[in-house]
Amino acid sequence: MDVNEFRKRGKEMVDFIADYYENVDKAPPMSTVQPGYLYSLMPHEAPEEPESFEDIQRDIETKIMPGMTHWQSSNFFGWYPSNSSFPAMLGDMASSMFNIVGFNWICSPAATELETVVMDWLGKLIGLNSRFMAIKEDGTEGDGGGVIQGTASEAHIVVMIAAREMTIDRLKTNGMGNNDVDLVRHKLVAYFSDQTHSAGQKAANIIGCQVRIIKSDANFRLTKRALQDAICKDKSAGLIPFFVCATFGTTNTAAIDDLSGIADTAESEHLWLHIDAAYAGAALVCPEFRPLAHGIERAHSFNFNPHKWMLTNFDCSALWVADSTHLVGALSIEREYLPKVKDASDFVKDYRNWQLPLGRRFRALKLWFVMRMYGASGIRAHIRKHVKEAKWLEAQLVEDGRFEIMAPVVFGLVVFRVKASIIAGNAHDVNKTNAELVKRINNDGRVFLVGTKLRGVDALRPAIGSSRGTPENTALLLKVIKECTTNVLSENSNQ
Repeated sequence: MDVNEFRKRGKEMVDFIADYYENVDKAPPMSTVQPGYLYSLMPHEAPEEPESFEDIQRDIETKIMPGMTHWQSSNFFGWYPSNSSFPAMLGDMASSMFNIVGFNWICSPAATELETVVMDWLGKLIGLNSRFMAIKEDGTEGDGGGVIQGTASEAHIVVMIAAREMTIDRLKTNGMGNNDVDLVRHKLVAYFSDQTHSAGQKAANIIGCQVRIIKSDANFRLTKRALQDAICKDKSAGLIPFFVCATFGTTNTAAIDDLSGIADTAESEHLWLHIDAAYAGAALVCPEFRPLAHGIERAHSFNFNPHKWMLTNFDCSALWVADSTHLVGALSIEREYLPKVKDASDFVKDYRNWQLPLGRRFRALKLWFVMRMYGASGIRAHIRKHVKEAKWLEAQLVEDGRFEIMAPVVFGLVVFRVKASIIAGNAHDVNKTNAELVKRINNDGRVFLVGTKLRGVDALRPAIGSSRGTPENTALLLKVIKECTTNVLSENSNQ
């Protein structure tokens, strides 16, 4: 493909993308293919000779498209949103054009410096404390800063590595020798609630520490008291607490942990406090949500995903640390083929030392496009629209009388179930009916959502957050929920 054909095919692909977005709501949001469908449609070896763009495009439409669950459909209410936007796509196109491998400043100075600038922009936009900024107000380098990770799972791993190194340094400062430190590494304990994302457990498995899962309270929150009790038991058993994750907007219910109380305990017990705000962190662009996040200013690290609810195409996970010393110290490996800039200034950061991989894409471009082309006001309007629609859906479900809300509706997530009093039978029958309702809604094909279990109780959890969604889509969701509920209850009563 030469540059002239690229011009032609590139324009055709943009038209294809635009057509897809104009028509995606007409298709069922969930794919219905069976496992292995694609293998039977594809050759079992790569082509020996070049194939045409037309042939590839035809296969996308006839073979790939049927197997796609349409996350960008306005009728997709599953998991949490995976926002896309045309400005972010344009930024990704520019990133693909440069196609750098930006492991240090000299690889492409603009890539490093734009990330530093944009992460400070974003940190200020969500109201982060100045401790997390890379550049101070006087233009000099701060102790902290932000870095774009691929996912919140990666962020968990790197901050737990940093936390481990911080604790080891403290043990050495207190007189423990290197050999003794090596002998007690297996005694390090990280703390999560039973509502913490699975990324925490995976990160602990990778770094090889112990894990304590703490039962959340009646509102599915990790509390100061529960954390203190767990730490006390572990210290009595000779273990070494070193890390705690608090969540601002859990996956199951969007609950907010006791951030201030957990910060108190982390400070007194010398724990690294990480705040996982992967989903709900985007809401902090709106000042009215910031009082809910009181305590994040005391954290060691904070993470949220603009690729969830802030109009930035996957992948883009924003991580800030208040002090990068332990992060960089733990992840820095020097080689002669990785030159450092002599007399480096404040803007010369080797972001390879802030992440697991060596290479990194120019992800700051798409975030820069989004923040400039929407502006703070546009991003706030995007968030507030979804919160308003979630509140409306909550009110409609309550008014119906057959449903109960299982958790406070604070952001765009509504967790509910059919009331036990509406269903004839025991707890098993109630769960079975609600699980069947999830299947019935998704099999209907007009909308897609997922269910969950809250301490053994089946519930439904539609998440409102499509970048293109309207109140009409939320109204359709309600209509389908009501119709399918009527059908399921009717069928059960006839059995």
